[in-house]
Amino acid sequence: MKRLVFLTLTIIALAGCSAEPVWAPDDAVARAAYRHDGPTKITVYTIIKNSTGNGAHSGIMINGHQRVLFDPAGTYSVNQVPERNDVHYGITEQMRQFYELFHARESYNTIAQEILVPAEVAELAIQKVEAYGAVNKMMCTIAVTNVLSELPGFENVTSTMQPDKLRDAISTMDGVIERSIYDWDGDDKTIVLKEFNEAILRSHALDLP
Repeated sequence: MKRLVFLTLTIIALAGCSAEPVWAPDDAVARAAYRHDGPTKITVYTIIKNSTGNGAHSGIMINGHQRVLFDPAGTYSVNQVPERNDVHYGITEQMRQFYELFHARESYNTIAQEILVPAEVAELAIQKVEAYGAVNKMMCTIAVTNVLSELPGFENVTSTMQPDKLRDAISTMDGVIERSIYDWDGDDKTIVLKEFNEAILRSHALDLP
């Protein structure tokens, strides 16, 4: 019992740490805006630890009038992708693929669950993630489920800290398409992120007149 109390207090203390606000300027967000040609859709991401099968992180990608990524309390940070409090703009196919592979590595895999939604639901989702604010560490799934539970069609999603519960709830929805992404990079994600950012900078330098 004492251990349980200690763990609970530790979680509360960590959750209480202030999230670091990030706010990209208007012109950067406007320049980055990207509209994918596909249907309006929400993709729920769950990062799974290979050794246990347990969930470790949650995020969502929303394709509405533009495609954005909500990666609460995450470490995804690309030079060409402006961020406003855990909402990332300019999620092109290249950036989507990198996000999925960035989390998949020798110890983890990524599960992507895609759900087609009406255009108005996608727009509501974008509004809600933009209004949510910076998310504290360990509170990623709370943030994602708080957003999803307020959307029409996601009534079976309830607020939880457990990525597995969110994944299971989404799996029961009609028409959900699930993908698993595996990669075998080392666990130090900073190396992959540094290499990707450098590659992006090189490609942009080649495009200069």
